Formats: sequence, C-alpha cells, structure tokens
Amino acid sequence: MPSAPARTRRPLSVWGRRLISFATGVALALTGVVALGAPAHAATGPFAYVANIGGNTVSVIDTSTNAVTAGVTVGSSPANVVLSPTGTRAYVTNLGSNTVSVFDTATNAVTATVPVGSGPLTVALTPSGALAYVTNNGTDTVSVIDTATNTVSATVTVGTAPNGVSFNAAGTRAYVADYGSGTVSVIDTATSTVTATIPVGNNPAQARINPSGTAVYATNQSDNTVSVIDTASHTVTTTITGFTGPYGMAFEPAPQTADIAVALAAQPHLGILVPSLGYTLTARNAGPGALTSATLSATLPAGASATNLAAGCTSMTTTVTCTYGPIAAGASVSKTFRVPSARTAGSGGRFCSGPGRRRCSPSAVTCRRRRSRLRPGPRRFDRPAGRAPR
Repeated sequence: MPSAPARTRRPLSVWGRRLISFATGVALALTGVVALGAPAHAATGPFAYVANIGGNTVSVIDTSTNAVTAGVTVGSSPANVVLSPTGTRAYVTNLGSNTVSVFDTATNAVTATVPVGSGPLTVALTPSGALAYVTNNGTDTVSVIDTATNTVSATVTVGTAPNGVSFNAAGTRAYVADYGSGTVSVIDTATSTVTATIPVGNNPAQARINPSGTAVYATNQSDNTVSVIDTASHTVTTTITGFTGPYGMAFEPAPQTADIAVALAAQPHLGILVPSLGYTLTARNAGPGALTSATLSATLPAGASATNLAAGCTSMTTTVTCTYGPIAAGASVSKTFRVPSARTAGSGGRFCSGPGRRRCSPSAVTCRRRRSRLRPGPRRFDRPAGRAPR
C-alpha cells in the first residue's frame, strides 16, 4: 500500500518568524517576595538521654511512652550529655572520673572512654560533628576531641573554671564562659588557639551565640546581668539587668527558609489578527521550609502590556504581578499571561514588505514601522539600480 504523501511544511510567515525571534531574544525582569510557613521541628528520635550526676549512669527515656527503657553505665558523676548531629553517638562528661564516655545510641553500648582534664563539665560538638569541646573546670582548659578517632587532638588553656561552651554556625569559633575569671574566651577552631578574652560580669555560666551570629550573650550568675558581646569587635556592647542568678539560656530558632526557584517560559501564538507571546511564570518551592505565599513580578519591555491574565495576576503599566498561595516543598505552581506582539516590539519595531517568496537584499526592501493593528502594508519591491529581476 503506497504511503501517504508527505505533508508540505508551510513556511512561517514574517509574523511567525518575528514571534519566535522575540520569544528567544527578550527576557523579562523578575522580582519576588515570599512568605514562609511556621518552622518545622523535626524530631531527632524517640529517645531522650539524662545524665545522672549522683551516680554513674545515663538514663534512656522512650518519649513515645515517657518511660525509662535503659540505663547506660558510664564514668563517675556524669554531668552533661550531647548527641552527634546524626544522633548515632552520645558524648558524656564524667565529672568525677575526668573522662568522656562515648556510646552507640542504637545499642546503648559504650564504644570509647576518652581521658580529658580535671573536672570535665560541659561538652559541645561543632556543627559538623567533627570535634567535641570539653570544658575542664578543674584545670582551666578545654579538651578538643577528634570524634573520628575519639582521641584528644588539642588542649587549649582558657580562663579560670571554664563552664559553658558554644559555637558559631560555621563552627569556626568556640565561645567559652570562664566562670572563675569573669571572661569569655574565643577559640579559633582551626588552630585551637585563643584569639580574644573578653571581660564580662561576675561568674559567667554560659556564652551563647544568637541565631544570626552577630552577638554572644553571657549569663553572669553573681552579677544578675547578661553581657551582650559583638562578635565582630569582641567587645561588650550592652549589659542587661533585671535577673536573679542567670545561668542557662536559649534562643528562639531563626525562621526556616525556603528556596524559591522561578522559571519564565514563552510560547508564540500565531493569531491572525493579534499574534502574541504566551508567558508561563512558575514558582517552585525547593524547600526545606513550608511556603505560605509568594508574590512574583515580571517587568515587560517598554510600551508592552499584558492580557489573558491568570487568576491571582494583575497588570499595571509594564509590570505583571502574580500572587501564589501555599506551595509544598518540592511542588510547583504556574501562572500565565499573554503579551500582544504589536506592543512587545516597542517603538522601534519594523517589518519588511515585498513579494512573498522572492529573495532580496535588505538594502532593496522598503521597511516601515508596523501599524498597531498588524495589517500588512503595500507589497512593493525596489530593485537596486542595474540589477535584473530573477
């Protein structure tokens, strides 16, 4: 059976070529604002760990039943416990035996016992979990434990009777509250050296950095004050009063962010009367935060305007603004609008007229500004002097 004859592909009109050229050559400027949902608090696991300083165990609580399900035997007088970022290991300071116990949270078995200084009180891990900092209250030092090998890689001398320790978000600096000397020591974690010693109030118990990383707050237990330290200058900028024996402190977490990816696609519509470009403005929530709303704006070329606006989109002069509702992490929502081609070319838009299929030099074609109604002009072809027609 003979095959059907091949369908002759119709050449694009000058308007079709213009629209495709315009679609690939014109970019709209985009701006946007987003509103994020409430921070999502992911549980680290179903268990909680309690250091029993009056004995030698860490109690394991199943938080789904609030019952103690296990006890891990560690060193003498365990004071503090912290988990690795993955939650697979626990680090316990044994105040009475001058050690740090490391146990596997899956099996509750102690996997390492690390000797440190005298009177280890607080333990904190860098954000990456690569290092554990232990404040040795009795020897005025901080032991730095390499968590890959569970060995002390450095011992840093700080102020008297160091108590609390915390890190900036990058893990490049540690802040130690020197309870006995009324100072905060700043340690460079790359070199394990003290780079600043900042006088604060009497008996600072904790030194905590705020979520933005711009200030460290030291709780001065005997002064009933809190010192605010500028992290750039390492100076106290404010002393807050009105406390009674301030000791521990915590910050409200910073709002969780959402990464919004924006895409703009154009598709020519070869209408007979008014050809146009159809735009699709897509907002994708790449997470991790929840998105409650977003507003995106597209700036059109000078003289252009938009029609066929999707719900939630408005147009004013040369700006299209689209409002989006909640978008789940990983999801996308698109809005559409059209820009008639007669307006998108701007005041300098031109087209050329001439016999439909004849080749001609650009210098031999009469060009004029196109009219707003997109009606073709006179079909005229001017030959260069001395050139014979084909």
